[in-house]
Amino acid sequence: MEGGVIRRAPGSAQVKKPARTWRPSASALRIRLILGLLTVDIGCIVVSYGVAAGLRDTFRADTNWIVILAVLIPVFVITTLNNGSYAARNLRDPFRSVSRGLQAYTLAISAVIFIAFCFKASDIFPRLVVAMGSGFAVVSLALGRFLFVRHMPAIIGGNPFSIVLLHDPGQPIPQGSFSVIIASDSYFDPDRHDPVMYDRLAQSLSGADRVIVACSPERRLAWAQALKGANIQSEIFMPELNVLAPLGISVHGNTPTVIIANGPLVLFDRFMKRGFDVMLASFGLLMLTPMLILIALAVKLDSRGPVFFSQVRIGRSNQMFRLMKFRSMRVDGCDGDGARSTARDDDRITRVGKFIRSTSIDELPQLLNVLKGDMSIVGPRPHALGSRAANKLFWEVDQRYWHRHAAKPGLTGLAQVRGYRGATVYEDDLRNRLQADLEYLEHWSIWRDIKIIVLTFRVLLHRNAF
Repeated sequence: MEGGVIRRAPGSAQVKKPARTWRPSASALRIRLILGLLTVDIGCIVVSYGVAAGLRDTFRADTNWIVILAVLIPVFVITTLNNGSYAARNLRDPFRSVSRGLQAYTLAISAVIFIAFCFKASDIFPRLVVAMGSGFAVVSLALGRFLFVRHMPAIIGGNPFSIVLLHDPGQPIPQGSFSVIIASDSYFDPDRHDPVMYDRLAQSLSGADRVIVACSPERRLAWAQALKGANIQSEIFMPELNVLAPLGISVHGNTPTVIIANGPLVLFDRFMKRGFDVMLASFGLLMLTPMLILIALAVKLDSRGPVFFSQVRIGRSNQMFRLMKFRSMRVDGCDGDGARSTARDDDRITRVGKFIRSTSIDELPQLLNVLKGDMSIVGPRPHALGSRAANKLFWEVDQRYWHRHAAKPGLTGLAQVRGYRGATVYEDDLRNRLQADLEYLEHWSIWRDIKIIVLTFRVLLHRNAF
């Protein structure tokens, strides 16, 4: 890059000279986005309640459901505008968008029910229509928002979100995609505090959502001063922080601090995840009880020894717990420390054990661990203390291994649905799983848990399940 030259990033929109607004349609695209998604939200709710009323044969005979809608829609719109449902940070990820939309609907319908209670309108309140309509609305809102955000550029005619990189010569370029990369030397000098330079900078950043500066440490303060009044989210690239893997910035007193680990989920998210775990584990145990009894009998009759195999594993906060499984090996071959990985033709595995391992049925007793609170339905899989990859203990392969224990271990996880399971013969076998686990922790949502559970059924009969 030469001084003052703007380089076009791969896949980016057309780039203009920095002295002019390089993307004049950004505001129009953002308006299309908000209006389009708002139309989808309202349409989903209206259609859902209409279908519910039709199924109850009250579409024309009883119009009280229309009154409910007339109150619900404005409350929903106000709620979505206040909880960030249309904020850029929540519209870049379909799952975050779905989560915000459903939170808004839950608050809105709760407010409507509360209003009906206060005005003693229970006699005319169409309870069944509202219940059915809410069920349909949750499904349609989730599906509508997901598809709209997933295909947003095609629907509204472009990508409304743009990221600009201001790049000083000789500095490394951050990973990731950028709409525009601007070589700042000879064109923008943050040390020159004159109106012309600031005007030139403002015009170049017009319509952008974020600007990232890659500069030398000596110029960071100058760039920070130049961008604080730019009315845009501005960030300075600091590659030396990579080793810390920071999650954000906080403040203690008047001194900024770097956040290197988050605490537990917020109370609402913890309640949602724990409630989801208890409900699903209880339902699973209830429905699977006959099969579990048959498997227990088969294990007992196939070989001498206990039905269950208990092993110490590493759980949340790096605390140890005892994990339950159906015993699939002979008693004299059970490895309490997990130092020996199970091979494809392992002579320790019993006849019944081979079947229950290949179908993952041996893991079902861990539903009891979920109810006990040691595990979750979805999370990083717990490992035994002696687990090895390429003859190294897991934490000797990658020091980030301990980071994965910031959440409860799960019956299934992102690594499993991506096919990372079975013996860890090579170091990369562990690194692939570790990367997936850390990605799950960073981007957790209840909707992602549901998606992982659905995808788990696709990999139950996996070639590495032995």
